[in-house]
Amino acid sequence: MNGIFTGLSAFPLTPIANDAVDERAFVGLVERLATSGVDSITALGSTGSYAYLTAEERMRVSHLAVEHAGSTPVFVGVGALRTSQVLANVEAAEQAGAAGVLLAPMTYQPLTQADVFELFRTVTERTDLPVIVYDNPGTTHFSFTDGLYSRIAELPGIASIKIPGVPADLAEAREHVAAIRAAIPEHVTIGVSGDAFAATGLNAGCDGWYSVIGGTLPVPALAIIRAAQDGRAADAVAASERLAPLWGLFSEFGGSLRVVAAIAEQLGLAPAGCLPLPIQGLTSAQRARVVVVVDELGLD
Repeated sequence: MNGIFTGLSAFPLTPIANDAVDERAFVGLVERLATSGVDSITALGSTGSYAYLTAEERMRVSHLAVEHAGSTPVFVGVGALRTSQVLANVEAAEQAGAAGVLLAPMTYQPLTQADVFELFRTVTERTDLPVIVYDNPGTTHFSFTDGLYSRIAELPGIASIKIPGVPADLAEAREHVAAIRAAIPEHVTIGVSGDAFAATGLNAGCDGWYSVIGGTLPVPALAIIRAAQDGRAADAVAASERLAPLWGLFSEFGGSLRVVAAIAEQLGLAPAGCLPLPIQGLTSAQRARVVVVVDELGLD
């Protein structure tokens, strides 16, 4: 099993100021993660707004992430609409010194299972970097099947699969994770996403957590995953349930990105209006709700 593709992988924002990457804020987030003890950092994930950045911005962010992460492994998101663009992003990640790449099948025209398999086949043929399969139907509008997981996972260089949130019921989650595990080689890890379901996914057998909240608030995220890794399943659930008001805001406000950006802004980790336009972020009333939750939970 790939050791660096387990544990907590934290997904930082790529803060924007004046329609450009705020390099100082991004470096601050990366250094904060590196000193917190997260197991890896994934730059340019969906939380990192990769789809909104130019190739040059993405290259610069990749270099900054690796440069300031110290000994913490850095994975870099390389998804793009065209295969040639993906390959250019992979080359940039290689040049930056990334430890692996995260690939989502971005789409405008609907993609077929064959399209997606060929994308991963092409990428794994062209790079020696380990590849994380990024299954995020909420943003890509493409859903993997267990059969496609199996075909892709047999390709050389596939290291991990980032799966969507698991069923809330632990028995159902175990069945779901076991079905994926049975379909893929032993060395390919399974990482849960969907932060509200992370504790359940980890207790159900996932090897790691690809975490949105971990990129801005690593301490409470580490409390969840370390409990799960130590076999303290109830403690992992309790640590997650403590954050239930935060998970509720994710659901109420249409996802995690705007909420996490508001938290980073509130804590002084990112400039006001740090998301790329046309994403407006939360309203004043919604931000006030976030502030209350941050204060009540003592998040920092």
